[in-house]
Order: sequence, then C-alpha cells, then structure tokens
Amino acid sequence: MTKTVAYRWHLRKVMNEHGMQSTTDLVPLLADRGVVMTSTQVYRIVVGEPERLNMRLLAALCDIFGVTPNDLIEPYVATNSRRGRKTGTTGATPPRSSKNRPTRAVIKPAGD
Repeated sequence: MTKTVAYRWHLRKVMNEHGMQSTTDLVPLLADRGVVMTSTQVYRIVVGEPERLNMRLLAALCDIFGVTPNDLIEPYVATNSRRGRKTGTTGATPPRSSKNRPTRAVIKPAGD
C-alpha cells in the first residue's frame, strides 16, 4: 500500500468569510505587501489548487486575512492500494453490438 499526501486549498472560503467575493479585490492588497500579480494569476490561485506556492504570497495572504497557513492549507493522507487494481479488461462487460457493426467470424475445421 502506498500513501499519497494531498491537500485542500481554502483560500476561496477564507475570502468569503472576510466578505471578499471578487478575486480582483485581492490584487491591490497583495501589491501593498510587495506581491505583484495580475488579476488572472490571482484568479487561478483563488479558484484552483496551486501546485507551487511562493512563500511571500503565503505570508501576504496570512497577513491580509489574519490567518495562519493551517487555515489556508489542509493536508491529508490519501491511501492508494495497488492490490486488486482494475486494468479495464478484467470483469469488463463486452460492448453492446450495433446494427451497423459486423459480427466476428468463427473459423471451424472442415467436416465439423
């Protein structure tokens, strides 16, 4: 069994708790703290789950909302088991035959 560490990103929730609905409202607040980002970049960070996060950005977000990194990032362990892994061929039901699809030929020896 292998363990995979994953996380949940709660920036959108934290923004809503502080009455901030628009991602563009965050751009000038970040700029005041030395983190210059476009509105598109901020939108991606708010809506998605960033794979990489600049520490200055994390510190600025914590300062803006008065939270800790634990309020923004919730790590958890997702277990993945390799035993009994389905490959798509085991136990698969055959596709339904179509009217336009030919049937497979069966070759039999002569005399049968």
